[in-house]
Amino acid sequence: MRDVAVVGIGMNDFGELWEQSLRTIWAESALAALSDAGVDSVDLITIGCMSPGLFVGQEHLASLLADELGMAGVPASRVESACASGGLALRAGFAEVASGLSDTVLVTGVEKMTDVDGADATYALGTAADREWEGFHGITFPGLYAMLAQVHMERFGTTPEQLAAVAVKNHANGLLNPHAQYHLKVSVEDVLATTMVADPLHLLDCSPVTDGAAAMVLTTVERARELGKDNPVVKITGSGLATDTITLANRKDLSELGAVRLASERAFRMADRRPDDLHVVEVHDCFTIAEIMATEAIGLFDQGFGAKAVENGLTSLQGKIPVNTSGGLKSKGHPVGASGVAQAIEIVSQLRGEAGQRQVEGARVGLAQNMGGLGGSSIVHIMEVA
Repeated sequence: MRDVAVVGIGMNDFGELWEQSLRTIWAESALAALSDAGVDSVDLITIGCMSPGLFVGQEHLASLLADELGMAGVPASRVESACASGGLALRAGFAEVASGLSDTVLVTGVEKMTDVDGADATYALGTAADREWEGFHGITFPGLYAMLAQVHMERFGTTPEQLAAVAVKNHANGLLNPHAQYHLKVSVEDVLATTMVADPLHLLDCSPVTDGAAAMVLTTVERARELGKDNPVVKITGSGLATDTITLANRKDLSELGAVRLASERAFRMADRRPDDLHVVEVHDCFTIAEIMATEAIGLFDQGFGAKAVENGLTSLQGKIPVNTSGGLKSKGHPVGASGVAQAIEIVSQLRGEAGQRQVEGARVGLAQNMGGLGGSSIVHIMEVA
């Protein structure tokens, strides 16, 4: 395989973007990435998007968006893996360049979620779970994650205060990210005082409904050096993909995210790295319990110790292993098809030394973990300074 580098990144400000459409926010991020890369043409476009038909009534994004960018004729494809669609788009672009099928690929993710009301958004997101065995019986997405939280609390003694500490940390990081949907400082008491959505998850334990898009340009490491950019060349050294049962009732152990563990192991093996080698990590914190369980599954902490790690500051900006320096899905926002690409952009920014006030000193190896549904699928990428 050829070595693959990220040479361009771009994203818009996440939030409730009432005045913009799916195509316009996508084009904004794509043009920003192309400009950052210093290129004006690509061999392929990948698009991560979970549910445009349900959110905006539009399918066939490959044709629509290539044309929107003035690139009709360029091969393009949309990929979907629920909330991991962005990560899957990155993996597809990585494989294209690594295999030699393409030399330069535009990797994108997008979701426009606020064009429908809350009930329709809840329905669309619920399609990432098992509709027949779970959704049609009335269980909601927060309810399913609440089940995972209850098991974790029962088995390991995790507390609501420790869950809230995840939100506190990520909102503090989001204050330093100009692209974040929420610039809001919160305390543990603030989180616990919000509405209970599904016991033990309060409103501020949950990521928001978000509009947003993110994009990256990939090429070979050789060509990246030829472009002569001033910032460090960031190389994708590992990519891991795995699935688990979509239905919680079919899982052997509800206290761990099996697909995250498998995807991480595969990415570490490809990169010839270990969890101890990481300097910065972005994980899929759609709910606060998800961050805790993801850090355990990746191997940052032993199972059952993820909550204590947050409580003790190990995952803060100044901690042993900073997690979700972008603010995470919790504060940055969670436009489901774009989140995986945005996570990777944060890692690239950190490795380039361009993360501003949230910069992790000396960051040279990072990991981005994206997840579909309740961990029915997961994608992990490891990146490092070449």
